[in-house]
Amino acid sequence: MAGTPDTKKPELKLYNTLTREKAALVPIDSQNVRMYVCGPTVYDYAHIGNARPAIIFDVLFRLLNHVYGVEHVTYARNITDVDDKINARALRDHPGLPLNEAIRLVTERTETQYLEDAKALGCLDPTIQPRATDNIAQMIAIIEKLIAKSHAYQAEGEVLFNTKSMGDYGALSRRNLEEQQAGARVAVEAHKKNPGDFVLWKLSSDNEPGWESPWGRGRPGWHIECSAMSERYLGEVFDIHGGGLDLIFPHHENEIAQSRCAHGTKVMANVWMHNGFLQVEGRKMSKSEGNFVTIYELLHTEKFGGRQWPGAVLRLAMLMTHYREPIDFSVKRLEEAERVLAKWPAADAAGAQPDAAVLSALADDLNTVAAIQALHALAQSGDHATFAASAALLGVLPEKAEIDEAVAIEIDRRVKARLELLKAKNFAEADKIRDTLLAEGIQLKDGKDPATGERVTKWEVKR
Repeated sequence: MAGTPDTKKPELKLYNTLTREKAALVPIDSQNVRMYVCGPTVYDYAHIGNARPAIIFDVLFRLLNHVYGVEHVTYARNITDVDDKINARALRDHPGLPLNEAIRLVTERTETQYLEDAKALGCLDPTIQPRATDNIAQMIAIIEKLIAKSHAYQAEGEVLFNTKSMGDYGALSRRNLEEQQAGARVAVEAHKKNPGDFVLWKLSSDNEPGWESPWGRGRPGWHIECSAMSERYLGEVFDIHGGGLDLIFPHHENEIAQSRCAHGTKVMANVWMHNGFLQVEGRKMSKSEGNFVTIYELLHTEKFGGRQWPGAVLRLAMLMTHYREPIDFSVKRLEEAERVLAKWPAADAAGAQPDAAVLSALADDLNTVAAIQALHALAQSGDHATFAASAALLGVLPEKAEIDEAVAIEIDRRVKARLELLKAKNFAEADKIRDTLLAEGIQLKDGKDPATGERVTKWEVKR
């Protein structure tokens, strides 16, 4: 029996790490649902563990787009391009160059590769991809607020956050201050008022990158970057903050401390979501174990399993486990994902809506396991258009050699109709066409004809 197309928007329920409960998402502003996800530190090619949050929060981005409309969702994923690991890599790889030039070569190369990897994994571009180095002024402004409110202090060339100045510090990880101190990743230094205090700003030597600040030429601590970028692009309080489980403490805990104390808010984000850990062939991934593998190596070399793996296979393999559960990434799992994809039809959505069972599964805290089971039933039902619209929500639409001429003509007709609506300033109806096409796996790209200056729209199939 064919699947049941979606006739109404589902209620999204998400597990919130902050409350340890699953609850309905209630956006602050349904006209602008805002999500921030911690992106890569671009000192080296991204490993397969980095792929998991990229894929998981891409699925959530697609779901939010479907429920609220593409024009009403803002997804920010940052690029950390100032970090001591970057400095070390630049000195190692380009010893003959000035440090700033060497850093630029490292960050540009690795950022470009990360974006190519994400695209190969079927991820849509986030709405905004801010770079840390473009937001130094915003970081300095937050630090100044924290000092003025006695939440931060200067000592030994650093500005540090005073953890004891915040009464409920540790609410996200639910570790008391003594446990946080014992688990600190840096040695306790004498200039700190409290062992758990963390760096907001530190002075730079002449051979280190730095920016002028009220506390001297220096560079930011790790945590302040995300507080500054999320505030600048999403506001002091926003809807969803995501990342890996390993970021709960200290990174996300310290983001919350900085942002709440600077702005005087009860929360930084209403919902905190974290994907589970990843192992490779049953062991923790590490270079010493010999099982460290990058996304690039999986896509382009025979390092893992003696062959290259398509991005769609890597993506489906990730989604076959619920995002909050640990995942064992193995050759066996990839082979299973490949067999599944081979059985699924390469179809066009052709005006269809996603299946209600698939939507219901995803709306229940991104239950991709149940969604994939529903896709199996759809694939066998013969309702290939609904299957295609549903698979596009997970970004796992099987490859098709080309869209047939009749479908392409229909897409062109709808694109032309949208352009006419835009000229008539009927933006609501124009947005409906764009949203429907995206739900069907067709993404529109607006631009201008360089010769005439008129608005033009191109379209492409999103996988």
